[in-house]
Amino acid sequence: MLVMPLTHTLAQAQFNTTHHLLKSTSTRSAARFRRQLSLPLSPGSDYTLSFNLGPQAQPITLYMDTGSDLVWFPCAPFKCILCEGKPNAYPPTNVTRSVAVSCKSPACAAAHNSASTSDLCAMARCPLESIETSDCASFKCPPFYYAYGDGSLIARLYRDTLSLSSLFLANFTFGCAHTTLAEPTGVAGFGRGLLSLPAQLATLSPQLGNRFSYCLVSHSFDSERVRKPSPLILGRYDESANGGGVAEFVYTPMLENPKHPYFYCVGLRGISVGKRTIPAPEMLRRVDERGDGGMVVDSGTTFTMLPAGFYKAVVAEFERRVGRENSRARGVEERTGLAPCYYMKAGFGAEVPRVTLRFEGGNSSVVLPRKNYFYEFLEGGDGARRRVGCLMMINGGDESDLSGGPGATLGNYQQQGFEVEYDLEAKRVGFARRHCASLWESLNRDKN
Repeated sequence: MLVMPLTHTLAQAQFNTTHHLLKSTSTRSAARFRRQLSLPLSPGSDYTLSFNLGPQAQPITLYMDTGSDLVWFPCAPFKCILCEGKPNAYPPTNVTRSVAVSCKSPACAAAHNSASTSDLCAMARCPLESIETSDCASFKCPPFYYAYGDGSLIARLYRDTLSLSSLFLANFTFGCAHTTLAEPTGVAGFGRGLLSLPAQLATLSPQLGNRFSYCLVSHSFDSERVRKPSPLILGRYDESANGGGVAEFVYTPMLENPKHPYFYCVGLRGISVGKRTIPAPEMLRRVDERGDGGMVVDSGTTFTMLPAGFYKAVVAEFERRVGRENSRARGVEERTGLAPCYYMKAGFGAEVPRVTLRFEGGNSSVVLPRKNYFYEFLEGGDGARRRVGCLMMINGGDESDLSGGPGATLGNYQQQGFEVEYDLEAKRVGFARRHCASLWESLNRDKN
């Protein structure tokens, strides 16, 4: 087992109020082995992972993203188009000592959406006689295009030694991007594709198995608050050493997506607000033959996004339960992009209904802690400050306007305080309530 820390970043130097932080994050949301390796994920609205590359041990810091399947980072010289106002704290990497991937490599085919080797060799200007004799090993994999929901890049594939804590992986494959659109920082793709970090770990370090999990320390929009790292656990570990008692996992099956095979899609049966369950539309319960539907579990998106009709039904029930005693904070909604928001009366706490996610697969229900879906803060000047609470889910748009793919997204804000396990062998996603900071301390104490 390998445990690493995820760092949580919010680009806080660019913002100086709670409203700006909330607005920025909500807008962006609208993409048993005993051996283990534990790594830290940094705290913030996006979680980052750090490692070293190559014999010169160049430090690399990337966003962790279960919604994509490529590990890539900016390479010198680097140009980012439309990146004004976005954080870019990490200098481009020099890969002159790394080995370019051949156009005959399966990794090259995967980056080019499984195009035939002959086509890739032709794209790399391999002579016809070399293609016919399968003698194209010296020709580099051609550049490829990769897109996210809010940006894109053109990259080449390379191989080098990757250092994760005490683990060294030779011939690790990554993308090197010299030009990107709205993507100033690299991404560690943890999706189900051949080039993802978990897939390569399963091949290059089989003792870790085909499983990983993370436990996200709670978000905070307070720039002064010190946040502890979140454990990223590669491999399997003894749950009795989790630092807070054994918490049983609740599992839901992974759904296969023919159009987006790298997504971790699950079926959502409904969402309960208090004792009332709002059934999810049929599109969220399964994935059709075109790859549409289901809910994707995504560490790279902050807030959970639901299709408009379902979202409005959840909000209506929330409003029925909360709005009758508390007035709407319309101005706060405009400034933060969140809704509904309420001015909270004294003793308001008990009136916030419990929210439960009900997944497919038996009794696969996950009760969310209140802070995972209802954010509370003080609004106004020092002389007349009022407590406000906002629902932390987002309208993902009308079903008819969706361009295909998953119908909903489970964001990392709603995952905080849970260990989320991706069991690629059993093809299931599990949730277990944890005290994530204690889990990190326990895993590292046992390691030492």
